[in-house]
Amino acid sequence: MRNTASIFKTAFTLVALLGTLLLGTIAPANAEEAKTAAQKGKEVAYDRKKGNCLACHAMDDGSLPGNIGPPLVSMKLRFPDKAVLRAQIWDSTVKNPNSIMPPFGRHQMLSEEEIDWITEYVYSL
Repeated sequence: MRNTASIFKTAFTLVALLGTLLLGTIAPANAEEAKTAAQKGKEVAYDRKKGNCLACHAMDDGSLPGNIGPPLVSMKLRFPDKAVLRAQIWDSTVKNPNSIMPPFGRHQMLSEEEIDWITEYVYSL
């Protein structure tokens, strides 16, 4: 009887260890999928070859921000309608023809999906 209990205990321990090992190898592949749109947006916004928002805007925990554009803070108060914020990122020259902000969408500098991600991130600031 004790041998049977010992065998089951050992088998259960092995199954638990194998499960943990398998989950450890699967998790990194799913980690990219698990990122929220705001997290992806932050990555694109901080990427010097993509959004490069830090070149002009102070925001969140970004290092070496520029001061050409306004700081990106209290965005929900400044843009109660998220669609207006997205339109501003897509092409700021629509509201202000003299804007020096690049028209990221109109010039296809960023994909529609990347603009959506950045909108989610900036809206969270």
